[in-house]
Amino acid sequence: MPEVLSGAGVSPGVGAGPVRRIAGAVPEPDAGSRHGGDAAAERDGALAALEAVAADLEERGARAAAGGNTDGRDVLNAQALMARDPGLADGVTAKIGEGTGAARAVFEAFGVYREMLAGAGEYMAARVSDLDDIRDRAIARLLDLPMPGVPESDEPFVLVARDLAPADTAVLDPAQVVAFVTEEGGPTSHTAILARTMGVPAVVALAGATGLADGTRVLVDGSAGTVRTDPSEAEVAAALAAGAARDSALAEASGPGATKDGHAVPLLANVGGPKDLDAALANGAEGVGLYRTEFLFLDRSVPPSDEEQEDAYRKVLEAFPEGRVVVRTLDAGADKPLAFLPPPGEEPNPALGERGLRMARRHPGVLTAQLAALARASAGLSVKLQVMAPMVADAAEAAFFAGACREAGIEHPGVMIEVPAAALRARDLAPEVEFFSVGTNDLTQYACAADRQVGGLAHLQDPWQPAVLDLVAPAASAGVPCGVCGEAAADPALACVLVGLGVTSLSMSAPSLPLVRAALARHTLEECRRAAEAARAARSAAGAREAARSHLPGLADLGI
Repeated sequence: MPEVLSGAGVSPGVGAGPVRRIAGAVPEPDAGSRHGGDAAAERDGALAALEAVAADLEERGARAAAGGNTDGRDVLNAQALMARDPGLADGVTAKIGEGTGAARAVFEAFGVYREMLAGAGEYMAARVSDLDDIRDRAIARLLDLPMPGVPESDEPFVLVARDLAPADTAVLDPAQVVAFVTEEGGPTSHTAILARTMGVPAVVALAGATGLADGTRVLVDGSAGTVRTDPSEAEVAAALAAGAARDSALAEASGPGATKDGHAVPLLANVGGPKDLDAALANGAEGVGLYRTEFLFLDRSVPPSDEEQEDAYRKVLEAFPEGRVVVRTLDAGADKPLAFLPPPGEEPNPALGERGLRMARRHPGVLTAQLAALARASAGLSVKLQVMAPMVADAAEAAFFAGACREAGIEHPGVMIEVPAAALRARDLAPEVEFFSVGTNDLTQYACAADRQVGGLAHLQDPWQPAVLDLVAPAASAGVPCGVCGEAAADPALACVLVGLGVTSLSMSAPSLPLVRAALARHTLEECRRAAEAARAARSAAGAREAARSHLPGLADLGI
């Protein structure tokens, strides 16, 4: 009998085909395995395997970039850097020096890094699967085992795995792989990011996904987050027809974001730097709603120079001469630790520690240099530069940041609303700044006490939670423009609800822009308000979603 399995939809669209599972995992080398006594030869073999893995990752990255997937190239190049990490090499060498065999030494050395990342917050914990992939590839070379990877197939298929390594997803052919389904992962995992970049439907966090047998025909709905096993031909045809209708509707949706009755809602892109501009412009972004400047600082032992910062900022600002660019100052700490900005001491819960603006106040020179570089970068340009601070909790912190901006010559300061205290008392913060931007990812995490890296709490890590909507509402009605730049903005139905709550702009990953634009264009502002009211009156995330959709009839035209 057909069965419908539910996970988290992270890349919209539908795909149908037989299941092909990722090649089996490389087995763990036997504990206590010893080498024959030639430690130097054993070490050379282990380091050569790591270098071969790094070179292969770079080659795959070059192939991905040649196919237009620059995100994939960047991910793979970052993995290659991990494989070549001197600390990792030292760890392997030390293990071998103690007599441990090369394969086991690699496994144990990676284990040390794995534990560090797993406990370092959501962003770094998402890199654990990257480490596992590098480790397994090196061990496979040392033990002469089949390399883990994507299976061969003579027909288009649905790729199923516990999780997908960037090395595999970055070079996939979308014409061959019609959808991804994984047992693990989340909206910020590399699988999700690359799936959206490639335009491939994807469902993650699907319990029991790896139990789907090879060859089982499935229908994947990346919008609804469902996988239907053994669908009928009529069901597949209906789903594909709905997908085609949605694509046609998307092609018709163009121009600035607005509701059906003409209420303007600027649609902006989330970017990590100049490399993301092409996708933003191609998808009709009216500006940048979140420039994640931390990507300029990550994986460095010293901060970028003033000139390097200024150049990166100016390239993004120049891309939107008639629009706006909202820059988030360095969001360091917690899940984005920086070598040159160590925390003051051990933090039992880094997500609640010195991060964002708190870290900037401890290291004021870094903030001052960044604001000065932004001011220089915007000099002489017509774009509206807005700069906001992350992790702001109260009016005093908002006032401090606004003062630092104005001292640097930046005219439009703002703050992120991601701490529940700031959302609840938004009216206190509003007189200090010119705008708010709601970060729904962290706001949901903190409001529901649900760590974003714990898959078992996925039902709480949902911005449709009525309590989260209750926190957005006061921020959106505090008297200053209030945008949303978290993952919630990329959900077409939730985007309408946010507008109904009073949100004035939406920012998201570039590929999500057309669908949100089309959803807004099919509903009036009053319909969005009724949907928001119904969602807030619900008692659960699922209930809020269902209640809102009953007031958003135009979603059916888009197949969502």
